[in-house]
Amino acid sequence: MTPFSILDLSPITEGSDAATSFRHTLDIAQHGERWGYNRYWMAEHHGMPGIASAATSILIGHVAAGTSTIRVGAGGIMLPNHSPLVIAEQFGTLESLFPGRIDLGLGRAPGSDQTTARALRRNLSSDADEFPRDVVELMDYFSAEPRQAVRAIPGTGLNVPIWILGSSLFGAQLAAALGLPYAFASHFAPQQMMQAIQLYRSTFQPSEHLQKPYVMLGFNVFAADTDDEAQFLATSWQQSFVNLRSGRPSRLPPPVKGYLDQLGPQAQQLLDHVLSCSAIGAPDSVSSQLKAFLDKTGADELMITSNMFDHAARLRSYEITAQVHQALMSH
Repeated sequence: MTPFSILDLSPITEGSDAATSFRHTLDIAQHGERWGYNRYWMAEHHGMPGIASAATSILIGHVAAGTSTIRVGAGGIMLPNHSPLVIAEQFGTLESLFPGRIDLGLGRAPGSDQTTARALRRNLSSDADEFPRDVVELMDYFSAEPRQAVRAIPGTGLNVPIWILGSSLFGAQLAAALGLPYAFASHFAPQQMMQAIQLYRSTFQPSEHLQKPYVMLGFNVFAADTDDEAQFLATSWQQSFVNLRSGRPSRLPPPVKGYLDQLGPQAQQLLDHVLSCSAIGAPDSVSSQLKAFLDKTGADELMITSNMFDHAARLRSYEITAQVHQALMSH
């Protein structure tokens, strides 16, 4: 049984605001819990007009308080933006409030542009070894007998599962060396996915946290009752991705009929590439695309993201995906 989970960027749609996004986030989490999704993760981004989840740990608390069984976590916290102690205290607090339900995924990207990163951190001086050192320091704060003199209170002795996130081979190597579960961002950066999975599985070192490798992969689903409707709904995310890569980050725009037909070859190529880890269509189409992806990758878990302009359509997409998941797993 391959669990399915939800990745939510708390999209801010054109003409809307962050408060509305947060109401939608909680609504999707509550429905997702009922539909059998395993976890609900939110990502840290800063200075992005279309993403509301900047204060990620606060939003995790909001979602965890409004649900009762689904795991809630960060996919992920961009660790270079924070001191490990601050994150240990935040997630120690969350774990104390919602025991046994909190996940902490860690990434080494800024989740923003350089100017915003500088405003967050005050300086950008760092070296390649800093992220692994910070991860080890953070893990030590959660251990029952920390080696450091400083204590994370709350945090010490709390078993908050740590995940390494990545979109390159670096994260795969680190997760394997530390014996941690690994989540790959194939939903927006699929180019090194197969290589990263292979590297992680072949070099994995068992640890007290994890006995054998565990890979979760990001996957886009735009599901609707017909193929045409799904293709139409997917154009919101396609527009926002092209805008982002063209240096014009935007709020999530409404869908546009025939959007792909009006794109130049460069933008077409960009979308073909990024959509290689996606399913777009009616339930049967989504089912065959999901099955092919699971067969190809052998993923232990899928993290489904479904960025759509209309909240009801987005809910329907997650509902269809849950139904497809149940059908796939019962065969």
